[in-house]
Amino acid sequence: MNKKLLFYSGFFVVLVLVFWAMLYKYTDTFNQSSLLRRGQVQAFAFDKEDGTVFTNADMKGKVCVVEYFFTTCTSICPKMNNNMRKVYEDFKDEPNFMIMSHTCDPKHDSVGKMKRYADSLKVDTKKWVFLTGRKDSLYNMARRSYGIDDPKNVVNNIDDDFMHSQFFALVDKNGIVRGQVYDGLKEDELAKLKKDIKTLLKEKTVGKNFSNSMFN
Repeated sequence: MNKKLLFYSGFFVVLVLVFWAMLYKYTDTFNQSSLLRRGQVQAFAFDKEDGTVFTNADMKGKVCVVEYFFTTCTSICPKMNNNMRKVYEDFKDEPNFMIMSHTCDPKHDSVGKMKRYADSLKVDTKKWVFLTGRKDSLYNMARRSYGIDDPKNVVNNIDDDFMHSQFFALVDKNGIVRGQVYDGLKEDELAKLKKDIKTLLKEKTVGKNFSNSMFN
């Protein structure tokens, strides 16, 4: 009887140890916050201001703030990027943080033009990247992945299409678009963005959520 009790006790202890080992192994899944999940980043490849190619794979493991602007804009863009700079200053020393600024006007915003713009801001372009590329791909990402412009705004001729959005998107370390659409011109929404960035920085990188599909 004592042998049976000893056996079952040992078996129970082993089961408990296995349970806790599995829980520890998959604990990252349970460490994710309840911050709203709005979508998923699709695969892309754009030209960075230094002439290298920047892809969705470069986002993995980073909390990213995403915006669209154009270098010759004299209306909302300067204020947007002044506010974005506040975000940059607060988080530039975080190793798992990045800002991605895409052009709305790739016809004029070449790699060289984006480089000059980045240089004028005097920021670390490893932490704040400036991207250009094909107009249709840029706009598809804004509307279908990041949700910072209404997909219904698409027009038949891409040459006639123009997007001018004041909104920021927030992406977690796993390529999931989180939180809300943040108005880059409003101080209260900027404060909310910063709070949500801090929340996502505490989360772990889990799984392989980055899509392998590509917009046409």
